[in-house]
Amino acid sequence: MCRNIRTLFNFEPPATDDEIRASALQFVRKLSGFAKPSRANEPAFNRAVEEVTAAARRLLGSLETASPARDREVEAMKARERARQRFA
Repeated sequence: MCRNIRTLFNFEPPATDDEIRASALQFVRKLSGFAKPSRANEPAFNRAVEEVTAAARRLLGSLETASPARDREVEAMKARERARQRFA
């Protein structure tokens, strides 16, 4: 379930709000064990997603690095190559 959680720090262009929220959603899904919560649990689930999203946004905004920003396309190509070798 967590394969969609990706490193979001130190990329050019920076992570979007949608990417941060998607990562938070996957994290909450993993913690709760729910891909889609019941109606009774939906408010708590949605609140957790929003809180994790806000915490992730604060974290990404406060991190510092001396390393140059990574290029998303280059990293995607590397990941595709690793997958090709793994599943060949």
